[in-house]
Amino acid sequence: MHLETKTTTFYTLAFYNIENLFDIYDDELTRDDDFLPTAEKRWTVKRYKNKLRKLGFVISEIGKKETNTHPAIVGLAEVENAEVIKDLMSSKHLAEIDYDFVHYDSPDERGIDVALLYDRNRFKVAYSKNYSIDLFNEKDEADYTRDILLVSGLFEGLELHVIVNHWPSRRTGDLETGHKRMAASKKVVEIIDNIKTKNKEAKIVVMGDFNDDPNNESVTHLVHSHGLFNPMETLISNERGTTNFKQKWNLFDQFMFTHNFFERKKNSLRYVNANIFDEDFLKLYDGKYKGTPYRTYVGRRYKGGYSDHFPIFLTLKIKQ
Repeated sequence: MHLETKTTTFYTLAFYNIENLFDIYDDELTRDDDFLPTAEKRWTVKRYKNKLRKLGFVISEIGKKETNTHPAIVGLAEVENAEVIKDLMSSKHLAEIDYDFVHYDSPDERGIDVALLYDRNRFKVAYSKNYSIDLFNEKDEADYTRDILLVSGLFEGLELHVIVNHWPSRRTGDLETGHKRMAASKKVVEIIDNIKTKNKEAKIVVMGDFNDDPNNESVTHLVHSHGLFNPMETLISNERGTTNFKQKWNLFDQFMFTHNFFERKKNSLRYVNANIFDEDFLKLYDGKYKGTPYRTYVGRRYKGGYSDHFPIFLTLKIKQ
């Protein structure tokens, strides 16, 4: 049941990097060899189903305290293919929700993509497109990464554009890879330019794992290019974030959106708040890394947790 006052209805938009949601089958075109039953990680049917059930529970709970219901829209990062999304949607805690999804296979070398889950009763998809980022390595060879996903449609009858991101990682160092995330940032600016050419008042939400914090150049470049609002800027601290590396918090998972979410018109989609969904059950409960995300794997060691990222969510409202 939606949380409603006499004239206002509240909704959740979420984003979740779900840490390597691979099936158990070998894809010869991608580097998925770690995630097979015969691999050192022993990625078995049982472990796969356990992860699906756990992720489904998390997704069903995001923002529930604020809205009394499941998220209307969920951006996802690190899905292997359409089949794992279907398995996730049919898992125990999501099977009764009328979710559908948008997904494109991208050329990422690890074979992981972004996707968008949406409640068909809230959001009607009119258009979607995936955008590749042109990157090259030192040898001037193509360097493949995740595509950026644009999904446009009507949210409770109101125009909404959602851009889902998973920018290039910092695996070989944040300075060495910074130009890749700046290339991704410029691509999102281009996508927003295209949307605003058709409707300069378009409502746009950018969400994702940016592999940079709110104060990093790639993110601030995007925010300033279109006067976006980033509610995550005030959430980052030494004690809190969405992912933790060597006991240091980062807030790589963020929302940015156009300023017209603050307009006070009736029958318009309005911003209420944003937060990290870091409930205690998603955290390690003891030891050196107490309070950090309870992961599926640490290196090759199976831990049976959820993800190495906490989800994030936006609360929006429509006032009649």
